[in-house]
Amino acid sequence: MLSVIVPIYNEEKYIAKCIDSILEQDYPKNDLEIILADGMSKDRTREIVAEYTAKYPFIRLIDNPNRIAPWAMNLGIKEAKGDVVMRLDAHATYEKNYFSALVAALAKYNADNVGAVCRTDVLNKTPKTLAIREVLSNKFGVGNSTFRTGITGAQEVETVPFGCWRRDVFDKFGMYDVRLVRNQDIELNKRIIRGGGKIVIVPDTYCTYLARENYKALAKNNFGNGKWNILTVYYTKEMRSLSVRHFVPLAFVLSLILPTLVGLVWWPALCASALALVAYLLTLGSVSANLAIGKKLNFFYLLASFIVLHVSYGWGSLVGIVKLPFTK
Repeated sequence: MLSVIVPIYNEEKYIAKCIDSILEQDYPKNDLEIILADGMSKDRTREIVAEYTAKYPFIRLIDNPNRIAPWAMNLGIKEAKGDVVMRLDAHATYEKNYFSALVAALAKYNADNVGAVCRTDVLNKTPKTLAIREVLSNKFGVGNSTFRTGITGAQEVETVPFGCWRRDVFDKFGMYDVRLVRNQDIELNKRIIRGGGKIVIVPDTYCTYLARENYKALAKNNFGNGKWNILTVYYTKEMRSLSVRHFVPLAFVLSLILPTLVGLVWWPALCASALALVAYLLTLGSVSANLAIGKKLNFFYLLASFIVLHVSYGWGSLVGIVKLPFTK
């Protein structure tokens, strides 16, 4: 029995595509249950889901009054009947063999968690959204994240998106940390690794994540990611809850701000800030030009997408540090 848990909140734009991809899975429906844990959505999400629950008995909706994803997952795990538990994201669609491939891989690799590559796409394809899509799949945008940049074979990793676990993993390593609005999957996976567990990513299938399609939404999402990198370390008291790449944007933003502040009293320090900015723009300009030529994308949208991603992420981390003294 496979229990699939999907945390949702205000997903009217994406939820139907997600559920439709679930219905197309080659996994036997009599060995499957889908639990949609809703954070009390205020849009049409619940209405759309109700159309599916009325038609498919293996799909059900539960309430998540605490709204955030770790609460949804813990509620779903307690409700789940299966001996294998999988997490999905409503902002994504899944290949037809996604469930069967991951469940099979659990046994094949004797793993505690299994995942696959997460490709990035957009619902509406315009020059701007295609540039955003490319940046969110590029190592200069998302670092060396294996599940985003791709793999050629199965390998052990530190984290995977939308995991697949044997149910007893949660007895051994614990449930989701409900203090974490973001990074709850990464933190759980790091905890599994520190406890001697094994996480494997496989090339046999993939999912497609539907990204934000404008700079405001991109900046808001990554500001939150950056801020919660700091808060994740604060709450868990464990630097190993994240990876070094999560703090690179913070280092970049500080390389601009700190010399500028020093430059107010000692002007030569401004040179360091200017050099950091010039080096950054030259590097990204070169990367953006190569992508624009090779993939026929708009250079300026690419450059802007990189900048929005990096600055919002780094600024979010800085704000997270500033707020630490006021965080309970």
